[in-house]
Amino acid sequence: MAMTMQVDIVSAEESFFSGLAEFVAAPSILGEVGIYPRHAPMLTRIKPGSVRVKKAMSDEEELIYVSGGILEVQPDVVTVLADSAIRGEDLDEAKATEAKQRAEEAMKNKEAAIEFARAEAELAEAVAQLAAIQKLRKRR
Repeated sequence: MAMTMQVDIVSAEESFFSGLAEFVAAPSILGEVGIYPRHAPMLTRIKPGSVRVKKAMSDEEELIYVSGGILEVQPDVVTVLADSAIRGEDLDEAKATEAKQRAEEAMKNKEAAIEFARAEAELAEAVAQLAAIQKLRKRR
């Protein structure tokens, strides 16, 4: 039997995943991190991207897009506290593409630094959503 750990992925609105897993990959601010059971304790911020969870005793992998948040790792428990999250199958490519185009247009109009920063953040989020959609397509 493979070693497992408890994984919980939640946002303020709902719980997106709670169960046993063999592996978790998450987009930390310093790069993607891979977590196996008995990982050293860690606390880090995560950036927009995909959290992948390989479910215990299954070939199935759960993909959840997060817009940012906190990742806490303990030897037998992984917790993702997401700012907001969307299940992979609920991502809307047309909506993400439209958001990306709006953000790129807003970045061209550099009237105020705060507007540019907001547009830059929206662009990063839209690009991360599109990357998550591409990962889902490759798995299928």
